[in-house]
Amino acid sequence: MEIILTVVAALVSLAIGAGVGISITKGKVKDQENLAQKEAEKLIKEAEREKQRLIEDAKKEGESIKRDRMLEAKEKFLQLKSEHENETINKDRKLEERERNLKQKEQSLGQQQQNLKKKEDETDVVRQTLTRQTELIGIKKEEIDKEHTLLVKKLEQIGKLSAEEATQQLMETLKDEARSRSMSYIKEILEEAKLKANKEAKKIIIQSIQRTAAEHAIENTVSVFQLKSDDQKGQIIGREGRNIRALEAATGVEIVVDDTPEAIIISGYDPVRREIARLSLQRLVADGRIHPARIEEVVAKTKKQLEEQIVEIGERTVIELGIHGLHPELVRMVGRMRFRSSYGQNLLQHSKEVANLCATMAAELGLNAKVAKRAGLLHDIGKVPDEESELSHALLGMKLCEKYGEHAAIVNAVGAHHDEVEMTYIISPIIQACDAISGARPGARRETMESYIKRIKDLEALAMTYDGVEKVFAIQAGRELRVMVESDKVADEKADELAFLISERIQNEMQYPGQVKVTVIRERRSIGYAK
Repeated sequence: MEIILTVVAALVSLAIGAGVGISITKGKVKDQENLAQKEAEKLIKEAEREKQRLIEDAKKEGESIKRDRMLEAKEKFLQLKSEHENETINKDRKLEERERNLKQKEQSLGQQQQNLKKKEDETDVVRQTLTRQTELIGIKKEEIDKEHTLLVKKLEQIGKLSAEEATQQLMETLKDEARSRSMSYIKEILEEAKLKANKEAKKIIIQSIQRTAAEHAIENTVSVFQLKSDDQKGQIIGREGRNIRALEAATGVEIVVDDTPEAIIISGYDPVRREIARLSLQRLVADGRIHPARIEEVVAKTKKQLEEQIVEIGERTVIELGIHGLHPELVRMVGRMRFRSSYGQNLLQHSKEVANLCATMAAELGLNAKVAKRAGLLHDIGKVPDEESELSHALLGMKLCEKYGEHAAIVNAVGAHHDEVEMTYIISPIIQACDAISGARPGARRETMESYIKRIKDLEALAMTYDGVEKVFAIQAGRELRVMVESDKVADEKADELAFLISERIQNEMQYPGQVKVTVIRERRSIGYAK
């Protein structure tokens, strides 16, 4: 019970303490509120004063801005007014000028009208005069026609020829006269052109030849392999000739072992095969082991190494000539040229010589020397194809260059250097000329006796097909053709025409190195007998 009383007493005490504390706190809060209210009233008054000050300042500033804007507007108005007045003055001036021009034009038009009237009057007079003259001409024309008819009838009676026959004879005479005059005119033009162009052409060609220093080699269809002693011949032949048969079967050439001391002859039309056989023999002799299996092994290795050598020769050639960007297949074909020959002239040496000649001649003429050199190197690329083709070497070379992305000018030059396609670029005739220079110089090429004799006979037979030709002689190894004509059948003018026709036909129908000079000789002999 005491505990409960104690607890109750404690609770009461707490309640009394809390009430006293709350009353004290409320008093403090009221005091604070009063102070805050006074501060707020003070701030409001200050804000009102600041507001009034700002309003007054804004009014003053607005009046100042208003005055400035008014001044600017007045100035702008005055400026626009001045500009308008100036424009008005200018327009008035222009209108006055136009009025003056119109007045002048009206005066000139009036003058022209007067002139036209005068000309019309004069034209009427001329028209009347022409009418009278036309009437007179008509009368005279009728009279002339009558007289012409009478004259034609008299001429027909005198000459016993009709008008059509006489006209035909006159036309034939005029044709012959015109033909002879035209041939003489053509001859004069050609001689004049030769006089003007011959010096410059000779200069360019001689400079090109002199500036091109190339070694010239003559290749045969036979290679000679030297031996240290004749005892090695029996080892190469083998038992019952099996070694030599194996070597011939592997290389595709003919091995000739005869009485020539310390030498074996390798015969074959393909220089590549001959070179493979020569190198294979060299290795077999050095090794000493010669039997069919070893021969096949050595020949296979030699072929592979020679192919690498061909590529190396092609790369060395294009580097030497300063040619870049050539397709690898074309580079390989350039290397194969080393083992080809044309009329005894090594094809690679010929192509290099033509390339240098083309570059020199193109530079002299102000053309692209690099393109000309590239075309000169590739002009005979059709002679070394991997596969046989029915096309000529010029057309095949053109297709190869086109296939491997060469420039159109190079493609045309390669195809046109024997006139098999039309020349469409300026470097094409340069390639043709340099090819002829390289092939036609003394000692450059050889041809077999049979082909030489056939070419000479064909030249003489071609000239003998023309009327009036009595004899034909091919001299200077076929470089000149002398044509003897009958003087009573061929006149002097006809001789010029005949020389031109024969030279054109030789150029179009025959293949020949260099050029052929055609000389027509007309001789008249008068013979009398004293009895």
